[in-house]
Amino acid sequence: MTDQPITLIGAGLAGTLLSILLARRGHRVRVYERLPDQRREAIPAGRSINLALAARGIAALELADVMPQILPLLIPMPGRLLHLPDGSQSFVPYGQREHEVIYSVSRPGLNRILLDAAEAAGVELHFRQSSVDANLHSQQVLMRDESSGNPWELPMQRVIAADGAGSPLRRALAHGLETQFTEDLLEHSYKELTLPADSFGNHRIHKNALHIWPRGGFMLIALPNLDGSFTVTLFLPQTGPESFATLTNEIAIDEFFHRHFPDAAVLMPQLAREFLAHPTGIMGTVRCERWSFEDRLLLIGDAAHAILPFHGQGMNCAFEDCRELDRLLQQHTDWSQAFSAFDRTRHPDTDAIADMAFENYEEMRDTVRHPKFQLQKILSLELERRFPDRFVPRYSMVMFHDDIPYAVAFERGRIQQDILNQLTGSAATLDQVDFDLATQLIERRLPPIAGIRSDA
Repeated sequence: MTDQPITLIGAGLAGTLLSILLARRGHRVRVYERLPDQRREAIPAGRSINLALAARGIAALELADVMPQILPLLIPMPGRLLHLPDGSQSFVPYGQREHEVIYSVSRPGLNRILLDAAEAAGVELHFRQSSVDANLHSQQVLMRDESSGNPWELPMQRVIAADGAGSPLRRALAHGLETQFTEDLLEHSYKELTLPADSFGNHRIHKNALHIWPRGGFMLIALPNLDGSFTVTLFLPQTGPESFATLTNEIAIDEFFHRHFPDAAVLMPQLAREFLAHPTGIMGTVRCERWSFEDRLLLIGDAAHAILPFHGQGMNCAFEDCRELDRLLQQHTDWSQAFSAFDRTRHPDTDAIADMAFENYEEMRDTVRHPKFQLQKILSLELERRFPDRFVPRYSMVMFHDDIPYAVAFERGRIQQDILNQLTGSAATLDQVDFDLATQLIERRLPPIAGIRSDA
């Protein structure tokens, strides 16, 4: 399996990580990237500046032996800090164990480390080379040199497309195989802004938390950066009375932020100017019926299954793709079998996390404000303490248990939510919960999860 080179299209996070794993297995690997080398040239804005790294992503990075270089980039976030409309704040922990944290990490910083590691592993990196189309019959990928504008053809032999949510190779694959794919855009868009550090370079709001300003139909979030600043992201409808369509001048922008997010607005002196200068991003979910063609083409990451960012799993899911493909290549000596197995076994999990990401958006912008949600959150942690191998909160299964498939987390989460609804139907506090009923429901409906320990 090592005689023929493997070609990856896309030197983003998934493409570079997979190239490292393949090179470490002894393969000759080459990567083609549309943009310039971001280690040497500034890349135009347009993608999130920082991301949330969790257990699934960490497991894949550890497999590639790059975590020691990445650790200095990480800022732990053990929970959400809610900024409520009345000015009060409420910290909601993600879990109840020391290791149950997620980490804010710089996307460009992480990508640069992966590019360096890929080069060190012997991967060939070719920049300003973009995929345009592919022909499954002639088995050629049409490429373009972005510097000269000249087209050229790449043989379609063990090509893995990690070229993002707008992947031309996904469209070519679906057209060539006469299969379906969907690109469902959210009616909300986003804009990234900056909450700067103080004059001493310190964080001006709590450093170790993911900050959320939930406002029902929209929300603001903030993730910490190493330089003391926060990357602040507004998620807002595209049209309507409270929307991007109405925020077209500095007066309207300042008034909107001071009305809905006054504690953040006073710490952002360049708010309106930044708002007008920064691009407005779109968000959507990509589902694709087929990801592979023989041993010639495979889609991974956002090219195969882009999801909404509201569960912090886009990068983690793509990294898990890399880990899963690496595992399948150990099992199969035939590339077409490995590609087909990845296509077949991975779909249920990516469909599940896509659904959970959408549900988490509704939770983050609205449900977290409600007393019933707060009670159910406390109760879910108590049930986990009492039944550690049976009741694991869905968020914990997704973020902290890389050995629990997304599809299992989705299904068990549905059952657990039904149990929580029954137990809190007439209860307003934890003392009023019927724990005898809880025991009956959990033991009847939630079989033990293999490998979960009471001290996990």
